Amino acid sequence: MRYEKGRKDTSRRRIMDVAVERFRTDGIAGSGLATIMKDAGLTNGAFYPHFPSKADLVRETISDSLGRQAVWLREVLDEGGLDRLIDIYLSPEHRDHPGQGCASAALLPELARQPEETRGMYAQQSRALVLLLAEALPAHVEAREDVACAIFATLIGTLQLARAVDEEASSGILRSGKRAIRTLAGLTRAPASQA
Repeated sequence: MRYEKGRKDTSRRRIMDVAVERFRTDGIAGSGLATIMKDAGLTNGAFYPHFPSKADLVRETISDSLGRQAVWLREVLDEGGLDRLIDIYLSPEHRDHPGQGCASAALLPELARQPEETRGMYAQQSRALVLLLAEALPAHVEAREDVACAIFATLIGTLQLARAVDEEASSGILRSGKRAIRTLAGLTRAPASQA
């Protein structure tokens, strides 16, 4: 049976979209191929023409997610600067919807246990995100890449902590993270109660 041109690409994209949301929500280890394929509306046997293994799916999906995040990051920084990025990233909405959010905040502990090829891809693509942050820092900031790396780590760690506790504690963690990042970035801001 012949299928219309592009059907394989459409199926591959659907698998990747479902997989990345599952990975961010349930974790890599907690996301079985059978569930991913079912959610994608495909049979288990349809997986292997697209990806040789789950490890390949993880690598390609996370790479794609980080590439999309770089585009989003550039758009937010261009529209509202680092201050706007901090508010969006450390928002209750982002905290409450890990399936739609940052792959790093959702998956770092598991990414550390992935094959070397996946870790290498992550290192390269996360550095690109750090460089985007470095470009957005105020002109007076020295050691820009170091500061941007600290901001990147603080964004991710703050979100991870905020997701691990009750709502009241979580709100305090988000506020504290915003203040810390603004201090690191050399940004001036209204009093902390308005952050």
